[in-house]
Amino acid sequence: MNNVFLQSWWVLALRGVLGILFGVLALFWPGLTLLTLIALFAAYALLSGVASVVGAFRHRHADDNWWLLLIGLVGIGAGIIAIVHPALTALVLVLVIAANALVTGVLDIAAAIRLRREIQGEWLLILSGIASIVFGVLVFLFPGAGALALVWMISLYALVTGVLLLALAFRVRRMVGGNVREVRVERRVTPDRRGTPAHP
Repeated sequence: MNNVFLQSWWVLALRGVLGILFGVLALFWPGLTLLTLIALFAAYALLSGVASVVGAFRHRHADDNWWLLLIGLVGIGAGIIAIVHPALTALVLVLVIAANALVTGVLDIAAAIRLRREIQGEWLLILSGIASIVFGVLVFLFPGAGALALVWMISLYALVTGVLLLALAFRVRRMVGGNVREVRVERRVTPDRRGTPAHP
């Protein structure tokens, strides 16, 4: 998973940027309704899901790309449900958002546990997963919360997870850059003995 994770740092960055944009729009959209918020979520889930699936297919020959693929499919599924079934009640669509957050959080934590000995900063992914699970549980426990309370919860969830994922993406990107520099230095230092005549 280490190789797939390092090379797919841009997926984390894109998920983080989309989460931050979604959270900011939801917080500062004047006169935002719950249905408009769900439409924003559908766009966020679809874009984030597509990015994860693209990252998984770019590494489709790896055995450990399941994490990206599952997160992507969950996001796409949640986004499609919100778009294709607009007649569903706002309560059902909010529960879809909560279910998406729960599954994504569990997958993020599972990936972080597997990566804990291979990369630095896996705790950011764990925190993002915990935030997703806490949000999902709160929504399931209080599904009848007012529209304003749901807007605040969903917005803060998107902002917190977005910032954590973006911070992790930058750390992983630095690791990738450091590995590349180390390889270049090693190649420069190691002498090329192919043209050296053999000693009798």
